[in-house]
Amino acid sequence: MMIIFYDQVYYICIIQLRPDRSFSYLSIACLRKNHHYIVKKNKSHMPNRVLSIGEKFPAFKKKAVVSIEKGKEFAELTEEVGTAEGKWTVMFWWPKDFTFVCPTEIAEFSKKHSEFTDRDTVLIGASTDSEFVHAAWRRDHSDLRDLKFPMLADTSKSLAEELGILDSEEKIAYRATFIIDPQGIVRWVSVYDLNVGRSVQEVIRVLDALQTDELCPCNWKKGEETLTTQLSLN
Repeated sequence: MMIIFYDQVYYICIIQLRPDRSFSYLSIACLRKNHHYIVKKNKSHMPNRVLSIGEKFPAFKKKAVVSIEKGKEFAELTEEVGTAEGKWTVMFWWPKDFTFVCPTEIAEFSKKHSEFTDRDTVLIGASTDSEFVHAAWRRDHSDLRDLKFPMLADTSKSLAEELGILDSEEKIAYRATFIIDPQGIVRWVSVYDLNVGRSVQEVIRVLDALQTDELCPCNWKKGEETLTTQLSLN
């Protein structure tokens, strides 16, 4: 229980701590000078902490743009889009549609799409824009019309917030990338400054390394000998 005095009001809070250091308000009672009580329940506070390696990727159900063909634009995605088929998942986020750095990354991911499918990996792009803004952007931008992966719309910003990648001031997603294994566990995370585009080839390199389940040295690339192999020969 916590008692907080602020602006002539006493707040009596009963909270429940979680293992990840976040907490939920089970009850809040506000005592004012006129002795009236206001009780609120089930309020939550989540720290701005990026979901990290070894943690379960959160459940979600979101609309996504999968086509620009009329009547076939939208579909619903869940966290099981990859794991249900025993596949890996790469989800990459960008801050805003109709901007300048973002389409260069999105187009590059689309060009490399076959390299992800060859690795039994589902590719998903995401931002906090709505599915209608995604669809309009795809129709408007020549490099985005033939995208080979869905554009997830986190319109409520709930998933970005749960992942810890929602900018506190602008309420847009950071330029983040998550690699998730077939069990739904996060195996790699990267977060870039809003002004800096990421390397798609580096995402593929890390994915290759993770899929070996072996020790991989600095700058290791697929086809090269791993440290595990070297050590077994000694």
